[in-house]
Amino acid sequence: MGKLGKKARKFAKKNLQSVLKRKRKLKSTFKKRASKKDEHDAAEDEGDALELSNGRNPEGGDMEDTSLDAIFGEDDGDLSGDDSESDGYLSEDSSCTYAENGREDYLEDSSNGSALKVQNREIHLDLAKKTKKLLRLKEKDLEFAKFLESYENDLRPFRNKEIYSDEDETTNEGMQSNEGKVLTISAIQCWSRLVKEQHSLPALTSLVNAYRAACHYGSKSTSVSDADSCYRIQNTETFCQILMFMLREGDNMFRGQLGISSSNCRKETISTLKNSPKWKALRPLIKSYLRSCLFLLNQVTEHEILAFSIAHLRASVIYFAAFPPLLHRLIKIAVHLWATGGGTLSSHSFLIIKDLASVFSSSCFDTCLVKTYKAFIGHCQFMDSGLLKHIQYLRKSLVELCSHDVQKSSSKAMICIKQLAKILQQGLRTKQKEALTKICSWQYTNCIDLWVMFIAENMRDYDLQPLLYVVVQMINGVALLFPGPRYLPLRIKCIQWLNSLSSSSGIFIPVASLVLDVLEYTVGKESGKHGKAFTFSSAVKLPKYWLKSQNFQEACVSSTIELLSVHFSQWSYHISFPEVATIPLIHLRKFHEITTIEKFRRMVKRFIDQVEQNREFVQKKRDEVAFSPKDQQSVELFLQLEKHNGNSPFTQYYRSIISNAASRNLFGMER
Repeated sequence: MGKLGKKARKFAKKNLQSVLKRKRKLKSTFKKRASKKDEHDAAEDEGDALELSNGRNPEGGDMEDTSLDAIFGEDDGDLSGDDSESDGYLSEDSSCTYAENGREDYLEDSSNGSALKVQNREIHLDLAKKTKKLLRLKEKDLEFAKFLESYENDLRPFRNKEIYSDEDETTNEGMQSNEGKVLTISAIQCWSRLVKEQHSLPALTSLVNAYRAACHYGSKSTSVSDADSCYRIQNTETFCQILMFMLREGDNMFRGQLGISSSNCRKETISTLKNSPKWKALRPLIKSYLRSCLFLLNQVTEHEILAFSIAHLRASVIYFAAFPPLLHRLIKIAVHLWATGGGTLSSHSFLIIKDLASVFSSSCFDTCLVKTYKAFIGHCQFMDSGLLKHIQYLRKSLVELCSHDVQKSSSKAMICIKQLAKILQQGLRTKQKEALTKICSWQYTNCIDLWVMFIAENMRDYDLQPLLYVVVQMINGVALLFPGPRYLPLRIKCIQWLNSLSSSSGIFIPVASLVLDVLEYTVGKESGKHGKAFTFSSAVKLPKYWLKSQNFQEACVSSTIELLSVHFSQWSYHISFPEVATIPLIHLRKFHEITTIEKFRRMVKRFIDQVEQNREFVQKKRDEVAFSPKDQQSVELFLQLEKHNGNSPFTQYYRSIISNAASRNLFGMER
């Protein structure tokens, strides 16, 4: 046999089965070899990463991906395994009374309908394949394309006549069918009466279909297959009537049909009913109702309607146990409304998040926690006086959610705090502008504030010592990384965090050195003019022009007095208070001697006198005791009666200082 020509070899290479089989075999072997090589490379990369983590890269290398919301991965999917059952309108019973006395068309048997759907799908696929072939031929052969265009031009007049005649027929039929499906208030009242008095399932089906039509009103989601079952809403009163009735009474109607009490909110109730005939009959109705509610929450923009809808949907939370994909969609919608809404909308959305986290499994709690944390991070990147209260609400509600399961939340908190510490280490090591900007930002500070608040709320009841240690070290690192006067608001926040952790844990955390550094920002003589009004609660960095104003000097001195007052108030009855106050008093006396501004001298002198008075009081009581410092129990009981009464002069002075600070809004980041 002679040698094959070039065209024959090319044809054999492309089309012969033996050649294709050999190519597939070679391809699989190359994949296996590549996977082994990738594993080897991954092991080498892991070793390099270990070397970097051990500090063997002094130059720092490139900036790592240290995004705060990337630590939990991408979990925002809606779980596409949602089945298509009850996706459209439900078939209704012909015996049920409808809105208008017109002729009604009903769906045929479900088996025939499903067979028709399969046939339609096959026809569409076949048409799509033929269309692709025609397009390829038109691209390759220009003469064939011109022939098709001339052929279409010749047939266009005849097609138009057929289309218009068909449209006339279909519109007439559509008008007749739509006339029989006009939704009125009388029909809604009739159906609701049948459901309440007779527990009529056909009437309930009609209500669910009418509710779906109202929720999808104005949208283009209604398919051709739903045309026979959809309703045409008569007017706005009918639209409001069906929405209000179903949101208020939908849950009660389903519970009445299933025999579930209104106080039963356990997901196990639905699990026990899954095999019952009642549940099998009502399952499509409940699913359609829940779908319509979620669609409504996605489409509506008015806060009042959203708050009303999600508040009444809260009663139907247990039904989502039977539909996990819908449950994940509800979590996503509720978290979005909680973060972006405001007032009652955020409150109702958070209540439904709390119910989902408590009613369902632990994995649902993890999902709620991760999504709310990501939403919090995404909405706290910027701050102004208008957003301050909303961010504070988001932080408090997120801490409340974390406190529902402290053990699980503490593990998530450790992951987040380690990510924050990683960003801080990168900034301390490289001192690059990008890393420093990421630390001195509202997103970073709000994350620290969140976990400080979580630890402070739960420190007394749970063992959160590992979290406390890491957070204290991280806060000290942030304060030392930004020592300049422009970062006074950030330093004040760091000291407030340390004071809060010390007060909640009962552990002494030294903050006096950080506070006294603030006095170094001031000048010795009175100079400059009063600057523009500026609130510390909405800034982490001061503008340059403000550093030369008298307001800046007053802020430095007053914040020093206030922060030291908070620190000393925690230990004013402790047996070691004389030693705690010694070094700060030395620095304050030195500042009192140096400064020439009379206003600052009076403020510092009054504070020194109050601390000295309390110091002498504790020293006198300590000299009278007979136990040794090793007696820990007696040390803890020292001056507990006086502390409970709270009538000491320093306590009263501390209260006046804090009230003045609150009026100036210095301590804006309240807890």
